[in-house]
Amino acid sequence: GLHRQVLFTTVGWFVGYYLAKRTEYMHAKLDRELFEYVRQHPADFKATEKRKIGELLEDFYPVR
Repeated sequence: GLHRQVLFTTVGWFVGYYLAKRTEYMHAKLDRELFEYVRQHPADFKATEKRKIGELLEDFYPVR
């Protein structure tokens, strides 16, 4: 009946909330580890020069 639907909805919401928080935590942990590695090894990650979007794209020639 209705009480079962409310129960399953509530349980599903709590499980989804927990899984979302766990996923955010795992991604934050991975980001922290990667940024720390990049900070400790700056020679491996040299900054490249900034390029404008026009330099990245090819010239556009319309085909008719």
